[in-house]
Amino acid sequence: MISTARLTAAAILSLGLLQGAAAQTLSPSDPWPDLVRDIFHDRAMAGDEVVALEAPVRAEDAAIVPMTLRLKSSAVKGATLVIDQNPAPMAASFTFGDKADVGFIATRVRVNSYTNVHAVGETRDGTLHAQVKFVKAAGGCSAPAGKNPDEATAHLGEMKYREFKSPEPGRREAQIMIRHPNSSGMQMDQLTHLYIPAHYIDRVEVRQGEDLIFSMEGGISLSEDPNFRFSYAPNGSKTISVEAHDIKGNVFRREWPIGEAS
Repeated sequence: MISTARLTAAAILSLGLLQGAAAQTLSPSDPWPDLVRDIFHDRAMAGDEVVALEAPVRAEDAAIVPMTLRLKSSAVKGATLVIDQNPAPMAASFTFGDKADVGFIATRVRVNSYTNVHAVGETRDGTLHAQVKFVKAAGGCSAPAGKNPDEATAHLGEMKYREFKSPEPGRREAQIMIRHPNSSGMQMDQLTHLYIPAHYIDRVEVRQGEDLIFSMEGGISLSEDPNFRFSYAPNGSKTISVEAHDIKGNVFRREWPIGEAS
């Protein structure tokens, strides 16, 4: 739903906000109006009729904060997760397949400071709907990686796929896990004390057969080892596939049989 250019614009805006952190401390300001202008082109937003955000009030680990977008209508064609105070606020922008009927999508993100988090859904008539939650967490974007660099490199792009019984009639539930450091560019090498260059997954496509379930454009706010759990309407395909890209040009692909394909 959101172009890479918009993601970049949001990142640039946020880096500007980061540079002005001292001023924010003295005079806190709400970045949301500027984010609406830069990411959503100042489009009007309705209430939370079609999208609901589940987020913890206080995160146990700011580097892996669980977020779930629940879609209340099959008319939702995309949803965007914005972490207002993060250096790159656009965490992930999802586009859903026309027939996928995605019920929810959950992932894990970094939260850099106490912040509002917005979930913005777009219906097929072009209307935007937003819900906001306040999350208490700090330091997620600069938190050290959980794995050492050699281990991360050795397993870069490896994927796992899991299936679950869905409580939603007519839907299947699955989880995709991608091994990747998703380095934010704000983390420090514990040995050299130099900053680790940004290296993260920026695009993912998940399909059943040839049909799109969802695609995602993301940034540095996605946690290490990006993880997506979701529900969708099966189309009878016998395989599910993933294609993921990172900002260094690496492309990772995997395909798995769907259990009890229907």
